[in-house]
Amino acid sequence: MNKKLQKYLSQLDLLNEREIDYSVSLFENATLKKNDFFISERKVCTQIGFILQGSVRAFSTDENGEENITCFKFENQFITSYDSFTSSQVSKISIQAIENCDLLTISYKNFQYLLEKIPSWISIQNLLTQQEFIEKENYHIHLKSKSAKDKYQYILTQYPEIVQRASVNHIASYLGITQRTLTRVKREIAHLAF
Repeated sequence: MNKKLQKYLSQLDLLNEREIDYSVSLFENATLKKNDFFISERKVCTQIGFILQGSVRAFSTDENGEENITCFKFENQFITSYDSFTSSQVSKISIQAIENCDLLTISYKNFQYLLEKIPSWISIQNLLTQQEFIEKENYHIHLKSKSAKDKYQYILTQYPEIVQRASVNHIASYLGITQRTLTRVKREIAHLAF
């Protein structure tokens, strides 16, 4: 199982083999059943996870109790509530498994130790933060001000895993449209394909 994280870290080309082995030794195996929470809103996030198998969604809940999904994460991706993890403040988001998940997790304490012991982890942290920023920027550019059809076509071409693995109501929430609108858009696109 740890081989997936080893492979991921070696592909970044920032750590030598010994540093990778040591880094991986600080992670622990964890599992989430479908619908279990990695972190819930209003709790402090104390760990980072690396998804070996499965998928999760990140969302916030508005004052009306409506969930607003902001991203999905799949295999070979890190998950955490970055604001909460770095500031030790309560999380503004929840991260919930949408499939059974196998993870590797590292605690805040061990992650800080890793940053001290292997300075290259600062570059990895910066890279992950950059990826998060790009993902959020793409979300706002492509999914906030476009038509329902354009939004769905965008994830269909750019993020097909979401369409294949997330439920209809989760996809609708992510796109900021109703399930009914999503069903209509899917029908229109399927009709155009024939």
